[in-house]
Amino acid sequence: MCRIAGIIDIKQELTLISKKVQKMCAVMAHGGPDGEGVYESKKNNLAFGHRRLALIDLSATGHQPMLYNDEYVITFNGEIYNYLILKKELQDLGFHFNTQSDTEVILIGFACWGIAVFEKLSGMFAFALYDKKAELTYLVRDQSGIKPLYYSAINQQLIFASEVKAFKILTIAEDPNWKIYFLAFGHIPEPYTTLKDVFMLPKAHYLKWDHQNNSLETFSFHQENYETVIDEREYAEKEIKKTLADAVARHLIADEPIGIFLSGGIDSSLLTLLANQLQQKNSQALHTLSINFKDEQFSEKSYQDLVLKEVNSDHYEYTLDEKTFGKHFPAALAAMDQPTADGINSWFVNHYAKQNGLKAFLSGVGADELFGGYPSFSRMGTVNFLSSLPTSLLKMGIKIKANSLKRTYYLHYKNTIGKYLFLRGFFTPDEISKLLTIPISTVDSILKNLPVSNIPSSLGAEEQASWLETNLYMQNQLLKDTDFMSMQHGIEIRVPFLDKELVKLINTLSNAVKYKTSKKKGLLIDSFINLLPRKIWDRPKMGFTFPFQDWLNSNSYFQQQLATCTNERAKELISNFKTGNLHWSKAMAIYQVFKKVDE
Repeated sequence: MCRIAGIIDIKQELTLISKKVQKMCAVMAHGGPDGEGVYESKKNNLAFGHRRLALIDLSATGHQPMLYNDEYVITFNGEIYNYLILKKELQDLGFHFNTQSDTEVILIGFACWGIAVFEKLSGMFAFALYDKKAELTYLVRDQSGIKPLYYSAINQQLIFASEVKAFKILTIAEDPNWKIYFLAFGHIPEPYTTLKDVFMLPKAHYLKWDHQNNSLETFSFHQENYETVIDEREYAEKEIKKTLADAVARHLIADEPIGIFLSGGIDSSLLTLLANQLQQKNSQALHTLSINFKDEQFSEKSYQDLVLKEVNSDHYEYTLDEKTFGKHFPAALAAMDQPTADGINSWFVNHYAKQNGLKAFLSGVGADELFGGYPSFSRMGTVNFLSSLPTSLLKMGIKIKANSLKRTYYLHYKNTIGKYLFLRGFFTPDEISKLLTIPISTVDSILKNLPVSNIPSSLGAEEQASWLETNLYMQNQLLKDTDFMSMQHGIEIRVPFLDKELVKLINTLSNAVKYKTSKKKGLLIDSFINLLPRKIWDRPKMGFTFPFQDWLNSNSYFQQQLATCTNERAKELISNFKTGNLHWSKAMAIYQVFKKVDE
């Protein structure tokens, strides 16, 4: 796991390009504390940079950017979990390897199979690969979009990096619409960023840059198949049990110890129990980490202890209090690569992980989206019905006082964005209009025309909810927050529930098998009913959050920042927050929007 950056520009001197790339990498040094490197090519005026976080092949042979036969060059961020299988295939075909790294497998795989290797890779990855002979550079991002890869292509130059912050040394203008996106979603949806000409490469896509004419094209290398193959529940449970166990085994491959975030919920408990079985077989130590609070309302310690009784773990446990939170809160805010109404909790988890010298952890991200852990799964039928109502009727929703009902206004967009914002929208268009002093029609026009594809028509109601949660909420918020907050501490987060083979299996199950159960995430629970303690799954869902409502209200730094807001509506909302009538996440959003405006 690393950080990467690069510039291709025929109009600039190579020495200047290289210096800029080094500066970009320096901005992202937190994500690659174990080494750095720059590759330069005079032929095509390019420089690739790399900051290394070493987990596989810790030796100097794993240094990047990496070359193969002086024909191919790569700078790679990620982990390839099937690299040993692919390596054996390539060795059988006569290829020779000089390292033990998964990076070299991508290079030699490309030398053998060309762009077909992208689909063969199973893991989380974002990389730039330069084909010197063909004079082509490829930017590639994994099938689930776990790892970020941003790019800018203007004035016959291509710039890329793992973080938007890295582009800020290049004086790129701000995107004037980012505040609208952010206030509507609580994050900035792909492909957009806070910068006007900087975009996220879509997941499962590659960008091909032709050095001969300085042009680019983007292509998809992977399409999800939603055709139902399995409609028998018992068989589905058997396959889920085997495939998830295999996924966890793959995600534990490393030359450094791997830990697990144990919150006490279904997902983290299951990963801990499965990893324990595997580690015991391999005579390896299991490492777990938990965070708790003195306030019983937020603490899940009793559930964590249930799991810990079942495993043999080196366990690290911390109780986070308001004083410690206040001490580190400014640093957590500064760590944000893109504005987000969430993510602070992830900063603290990784802060404690770093203290124990571990470089990588397993996380349960993806389970709720795939197995039905959110309220949206039971609401999707209603959403579809409401969406069919006349536009004029839906527009009247803006006049309703209750925010959850006011969001019916979004449904008059009559598209995927409208459905998502009805379910998870942050501020409504009238609020955004007042906060940014722009017409509602402008807000509507920008949001309604976001480039988001339609939900596949073949999906059942719950599958549609899963599609929305996976492709919008998880993609744009959870994965991005997890990545930049973990890498801020030089920690890699691995997500077994998004394993390529597991996602493929889930997509072949019928809607009824996946979601027509008496309990949320019933298929996942029943698949491991003999492994998961009943008290873990037979309880109300509890999201991992902090006592933010109280802590932020008494945090002097946060209050001082909010006090700088001059917008009248913002001041009203801040007043509501202080009296407990506005959720902390909205106060957090106001801080981020107006901090930039007022400074």
